[in-house]
Amino acid sequence: MRAALLIASVVVGAVPVARAQSPVPGQFEPPPGCTGWLTVQSRACRVSNHYKCEGDPPGHQWRADFDQEGIFFVSRIDAETQWIESYDLFPTVRQTLDPNPADPASFSELLSTGTDTFRFGLTEDPGTRSLVTGFDTLTGRSVEIDGITLLETQFDFAENLLDGTSLRSARGNEYIHPEWRLFFSGPSEWDGPDGPVPVDGSPREFIFPGEPGFFSTEPLFECEATMSSLPKDGKIIPVGAAR
Repeated sequence: MRAALLIASVVVGAVPVARAQSPVPGQFEPPPGCTGWLTVQSRACRVSNHYKCEGDPPGHQWRADFDQEGIFFVSRIDAETQWIESYDLFPTVRQTLDPNPADPASFSELLSTGTDTFRFGLTEDPGTRSLVTGFDTLTGRSVEIDGITLLETQFDFAENLLDGTSLRSARGNEYIHPEWRLFFSGPSEWDGPDGPVPVDGSPREFIFPGEPGFFSTEPLFECEATMSSLPKDGKIIPVGAAR
């Protein structure tokens, strides 16, 4: 389970995983040595561009998320969908997986047994540590979105500081593609300061190389409703959960 946060932002060049400028306006350019393979237009005003890089270990892949204001989140996962590293942008904050997790996230176990529990640590620059616990389980249902068949999961997730302070927690449904080894957001409920917040970042369109809209940086769905729901104090709110 991967927590993606919605923040207003613009592209910067300080983050090594994304270029500041693209020769084509409105189109994302992955870093040198990396190749894009999938764009996902989702509800809640988000478009995600997926790419793989030659220098990474086999099975690793990246995702760059954009809202109306630009890029706001970049992450790298491994073949088991473990959260290897991520970047929240503006300001840039890097978070990495701690070594030797007590119960590593395992996409293979989810597929083979129907349930995967996880318990692992994360370290955020400049040293803040947290503990993530939860589970993913297959519901036995499948859905077809834009001609792609996905398996539905149920999840429960919490991230706490080591002293027990809650950072974020959520529960709901997601979708997976077994061959792509990816999670996609679904309808969920996040715990906010004023109680549970329902969000739905489900995918709406899958776009492949050569198709119109591939590697676009402009989200298409529910943007006016999403931006109007932002809190007036500018604090970040969740838009979905996806590895």
